[in-house]
Amino acid sequence: MRYAFIKDHAGDFTIRSLCRLFNLHPSGYYAWLRAPKSARQHKDDTLSGMIKQAWLESGCVYGYRKIHRDLHDLGERCGINRVHKLMRNDGIKAQVGYRKPRQRSGEVHVVTPNTLAREFNPSKPNHSWVTDITYIRTHEGWLYLGVVIDLYVVIRPYST
Repeated sequence: MRYAFIKDHAGDFTIRSLCRLFNLHPSGYYAWLRAPKSARQHKDDTLSGMIKQAWLESGCVYGYRKIHRDLHDLGERCGINRVHKLMRNDGIKAQVGYRKPRQRSGEVHVVTPNTLAREFNPSKPNHSWVTDITYIRTHEGWLYLGVVIDLYVVIRPYST
């Protein structure tokens, strides 16, 4: 971990000063640079690529459990915790859904009296107006659509 930090900041500071900061010898850093990747690191790189591909094929929706199942279906043997760790390291996350609002029991709060009394056939224009609000969930958040309609026009459309 310290060697990786030194490697990342080698352009800003000298290797000797960074090694002195972490109380390391520069020869240890250079030996770490020359060391080949372990079999585990190679396997992790391969698995990360497969995880990324499975995640993209799912529409960027699947989490580590479903990705693990997909890898198992492909014949890849690895643990679910390893898949979770690799996804976390790569910044891959599942798309989280949302919960429906609970139904509240109790009395209905009446804001205004019901003057329409379910009479949806007005005899003249501008006699009965109705409204409704709809909530639309998007990736950016909630949109609210408010509509106000004259019932006379809805029942009897304009004719030319």
